[in-house]
Amino acid sequence: LATLVSGDATFAQLTKLGLNPVKYGWDATTHSFANNAEALYRAYIRQIGAGAVAAGGFITLIKTIPTIVSSFKESKSIGSVKDKSAAAVVKRTDKDLSIKVVALGSLALIIIMALLPIIPGNNIGSRLLLGLLVVIFGAFFVTVSSRIVGLIGSSNNPISGMTIATIMATCLVFIGVGWTGKVFEPMALVVGGMICVAAANAGATSQDLKTGYIVGATPRNQQIALFIGVIVSSIVIGWTVKILDTPSTALAALGVKHAIGETYSAPQATLMATIIKGILGGDLDWQFVMVGVFIAIVLELCNIKALSFAVGTYLPLATTLPIFIGGFIRGVADKKANKNKEPEEEEDLRKGNLFATGLVAGGALFGVIAAILTVFFESGMKSVNLEEVISHGLGEALYMILGVGFFAAMAFILWRVATRKKKTI
Repeated sequence: LATLVSGDATFAQLTKLGLNPVKYGWDATTHSFANNAEALYRAYIRQIGAGAVAAGGFITLIKTIPTIVSSFKESKSIGSVKDKSAAAVVKRTDKDLSIKVVALGSLALIIIMALLPIIPGNNIGSRLLLGLLVVIFGAFFVTVSSRIVGLIGSSNNPISGMTIATIMATCLVFIGVGWTGKVFEPMALVVGGMICVAAANAGATSQDLKTGYIVGATPRNQQIALFIGVIVSSIVIGWTVKILDTPSTALAALGVKHAIGETYSAPQATLMATIIKGILGGDLDWQFVMVGVFIAIVLELCNIKALSFAVGTYLPLATTLPIFIGGFIRGVADKKANKNKEPEEEEDLRKGNLFATGLVAGGALFGVIAAILTVFFESGMKSVNLEEVISHGLGEALYMILGVGFFAAMAFILWRVATRKKKTI
C-alpha cells in the first residue's frame, strides 16, 4: 500500500477525515510522512477494517438466526406472561423476578433518559425516541446474547457485531425521520453504547445464573445482587473513565481536552465513531468500507471466522501481535498435549488459559492504577518513571531489545505453565 499510495493522497485523506497529518510526521518539502505506516492505517486501513468488522458482525448474526428464533420461543419470561397460573407452582430454585419488574424498569429507563439533561437530544421527544430504541434493541440483543453464551460460551459472543448492527440500525432510523448531521451523532452513540453494555451484561448474567442453578441458589436473589453489582460497577467505571480522560499538563497546553483517544487508544470507540459520522454525515468512504465487506465475505467462504479476522484487520499491529503470539503458544501447547495423549480439560479451566487471563486482568488493572496516579500525582509519577533514564543509558536499540527480552521471558513462562503436567494426588 505504501508503494501504491502517494504521500499527497494520504495527506488529503487524513485531512478529509479531520485528522492532523502533522501528528504522523508530514514533511511538506518531501511530501512524505515520517510515520508512513501509521498515516496509512489512519487514512485507509482503519476504514477497510471497519467495513470488515461490520460485515463480520452481520454474518455472525445471520448464522445465529436459528438460535435467535429459538431464544424467543423458549424464553421463560414470555412464557410466564402467557401462563399466569405458573407462579403458584414455581419451585424456590426457579423463582425469578417478576416480568412486571422488567416492564416497569424499561418504562422507568425511557422516562429517565427523556428527562436527564446529560442525554444528547434537542428535546424530550428526541430523548424519548432514544429510550424507546434502547428498550427495543435491548430486548432483542439481550435475549440473543444470553442464548449464545449458553450454547457456545462467552468468548464467542459477538458483542461487537450486535453493537455495530444497533448503531447502523439507529442511524438508519435517524435518517428515516430526517435527523442527519453532527448534532445527532452522540445520540446514536448513546443507543449503541447502552446496547453494548446490555448485551455484555446479559452474557455474564446467564453465566451467573447457570452457576447458581448448579449449586441450588434462588435466581431472584441472584438477580437482586446483580442489580446492586451493576449500579456499583457503573459508578466506579464512570469515575475511572472520567479520571482517565483528564489530559496531562503537556496535552492541555496543546489544547487537547480528552486523554482517551490521545494518550489511551480507543479502537472500538473510534470504529463506532467512524460508522456514525459516515452514515449520518453522508460522507462515508464506501469504497474502502466495501473492500472490508468483501474481505469478510471471502474469509467466510474460506471457512475462516470473518469477525475474528476483521477485528485483527481493524486493530493496529501493536495490539494484535501479542494476541498472535499468545495464540501461537496455545497451538504449541495443544499440540504437545495431544502428542502426550493428556486428558482434555474444560476450555476455561486449562492452566494456560487461567494464567493468560491473570496476565490480562493484572496488566489492565495495573495500567488503570498507574493512569489514575499519573492524573493526581503527575510530577511524582514522572520521577519514578525510569524509561528515559534506561533508554538514555542503554541507547534506543538496546532499550528495545531489553523490552523484547522481557516479553519473550513472559511468553516462555506462559508456555511452561500451559505445558506443565497436572499433579496427581
